[in-house]
Order: sequence, then C-alpha cells, then structure tokens
Amino acid sequence: MTLSPSTIDEAAAQLFAADADSAPIGQLTQRYPGMEVADAYAIQQVNLARRLAAGRTLVGHKIGLTSEPMQTLLGVDQPDFGYILDTMVIANGAGVPRSRFCSPRVEPEVAFLLREPLRGPGVGIEQVRAATEAVAVALEIVDSRIADWKLTLPDTVADNASSGAVVLGDWVPYTEAIDLAGARASLRLNGTEIDTGFGSAVLGDPAAAVAWLANALVPFGTEIVAGQFIMSGSFTTAAFVQAGDAASATIDGLGTVSLTFT
Repeated sequence: MTLSPSTIDEAAAQLFAADADSAPIGQLTQRYPGMEVADAYAIQQVNLARRLAAGRTLVGHKIGLTSEPMQTLLGVDQPDFGYILDTMVIANGAGVPRSRFCSPRVEPEVAFLLREPLRGPGVGIEQVRAATEAVAVALEIVDSRIADWKLTLPDTVADNASSGAVVLGDWVPYTEAIDLAGARASLRLNGTEIDTGFGSAVLGDPAAAVAWLANALVPFGTEIVAGQFIMSGSFTTAAFVQAGDAASATIDGLGTVSLTFT
C-alpha cells in the first residue's frame, strides 16, 4: 500500500458520508494520486468494519468487472469484489426510493448460495459446483458514490465495487443439469427488453467467477462461508434507472425478479 492509515481512514469517511447522504464525491485517485488497488481494498474494509460494528450482517459478496468490455474500459485484466449486507437485500417485486442511491444502474446476474465454505487458493469450477446449494436469478443495483461514474479500478474497489443493492429470486436447487454458461438473461426496463446476454459472458462460466473470488480472498485471510451468497457478475450491460422506472431480470430456467424505483 502507498497511502498511510490516516489517509485510508479519511478516504473511507468520505465514501461513507457519500453513501449516507446519496451525494457523490470526486475521484479518490485524483485526490490521492498514489492510490493503488491494495489501498482501495483497505478503504473498503474500513467501511465494512464500520457497518458491521453498527449491527449490520455480512450476507454475501459481489463480483464486478467480469466482462471483457468492462475490463477493457478500466484497463484491467481481472475482476474485483465487494460485500453485501443484510440491509442491501430488497424483496422481489418491492419498490425502493431512487433517492436512496447516487446514480443507480441495474443488471441481471446469477446468485450462488453455498452449503459448504470455499477457501482458496486453488479453488476451481468443480469445487464451486460441489459447494453450491442453490442458484437464483438476481437483479443487482450497482451504484457509484464517485461522481458521474468516472472511475479507475482503485476508485470502484474502494467504493465497495460499486455495490448498491440486490433483488434475489427463488432459490433453485443446483444440479449438474443447470447450464449456467449457456443460460440466457433478459434485462427489461418498463416492459421493454433492452439487452440480453449469456452466462458465458461472465468469465466463461459464472462458477468461474465464484472460484476467482474464493482465491482472491486469500490475502485477506478469509473465505466464503456456508450460507452466504455470491453475485457472480452481469450477463449484460448495466442500464441507468430513474424514479418511476420498473426493472426486471429473467434468466432461463431460474425465473424472473423485478423492482420499481419510486
């Protein structure tokens, strides 16, 4: 890391306030030119610890930057990750205030629910499949506390990988017959299909993204524990939403989830 502990705390406090006030801030990498990805994860962990201390519960993880176009956009060659708390899970079909977010977008994903822990290094796709209890269609609300989505990799990592909230569908028991790489997703906004994609867009197979996460957590001395879920990455582009919009995601074989922004 290049930033001092006090600077990391200062940057974390800025992001924490931006989230609480739904008021985005400028790029952290502009304010702290030497900021690296390791610094960004340290900032992320400061805010996670702060929220856990306030009584929130870690229920899952999210993986971002799993598609080649997004990696190219930010000039990176691997995904990133963030955390999901109990307060970030929204009921299927519910309404949520648009004002809760800074600049929300929605994207369809597969969520994995684990019955066994996954701890790297060396986790592969087959271990992910063996550890998976069930999968579900999910709609992720991604949000940026960095103004205008002007991001570098350290910016989005520090900002909890641009996590906002998630809507989960019904859990479907996982079997080898479920072809997640070949599954088709449809993203709809106000009843109109705006994009489609296949699970193969997520590192070739959404299970590969989960394996990547288990291995990426090794330097933090942690694992994905049984009972937690993982948002594996978007099948499509992410669509901006405004108050009054209704968004839905459908994945073949897994069903549909929806959300309205009030």
